[in-house]
Amino acid sequence: MVGLVMLFRMSFMVVAIVASHVALAADVELVGLFGRKAVLVVDSGAPRTLAVGEQTRDGLRLIEVAEGAAVVEIGGKRQRVALGAGPVRSGAGDQSGAAAVSLVADARGHHFSSGSINGASVRFLVDTGASMVSMGASDARRAGIDYRKGTGGVSQTASGPARVWKVRLDTVRVGDVTLHGVDGLIHENDLPFVLLGMSFLSRMDMQREGDRLTLRKRF
Repeated sequence: MVGLVMLFRMSFMVVAIVASHVALAADVELVGLFGRKAVLVVDSGAPRTLAVGEQTRDGLRLIEVAEGAAVVEIGGKRQRVALGAGPVRSGAGDQSGAAAVSLVADARGHHFSSGSINGASVRFLVDTGASMVSMGASDARRAGIDYRKGTGGVSQTASGPARVWKVRLDTVRVGDVTLHGVDGLIHENDLPFVLLGMSFLSRMDMQREGDRLTLRKRF
C-alpha cells in the first residue's frame, strides 16, 4: 500500500512538471476575432475560443482584444499576437536566461512577428538582406519618430531610387526580446510591414530548425 502511495505521488509530480513546462512556453497563433473573444491555436492544437479574462487549463489567459490583435498571458508573461501572423513562442526563454523568441514560417517561408517600435505596435518581416530595421513614413509617425531630423539619403529599391532617412530607434521589441538604440531606416513611401533588418538581427543568435526560426539576444 505504501508503495502504491509513493508511485501515485511520483506520477503526480511528473504530471505537474509537464504541466509547468506547458505553462511556461507555447506556440500561440491568433486565427479569429469576434467582439471581445479571440480564437487561438496553441501548439498546433484545435482552435480555442476565449473571452477576455478567460483562461485555458494549461494556463493561457486572454488579457485583451484590440483591432487585429490579442494580448495573451502565459507563464506570467504577456505577448501580443497579431491576426494572420505566424505563431509566436509565448513566455519562452533560453535556459541561460537570455531573452528569446521563436517564429514559425508562413506558407511562403517568411517569418513574420508582431512587435513594437518605440512602443507603437508594428508587424515585422525578418529580412537578413536589409541592413537596418526599415519602415515606412506612416509607421514612423505612429512611433513618434521625427525622421526628417535624421540623416537623409537615397536607397535603391525594386521600384527604383527612394528617399530615406537614417535614425536611431529608442526601443525595438519582438516577443520577449527588446533592444535599445537600434539603427533604423525610414522610407518616404509607406511599406506593407517593417523589415527586421541586420541592425537588430546582428545582435541575435539566430537558429533555424525546419520552419522555425529562434532569435536569442546576445547583447
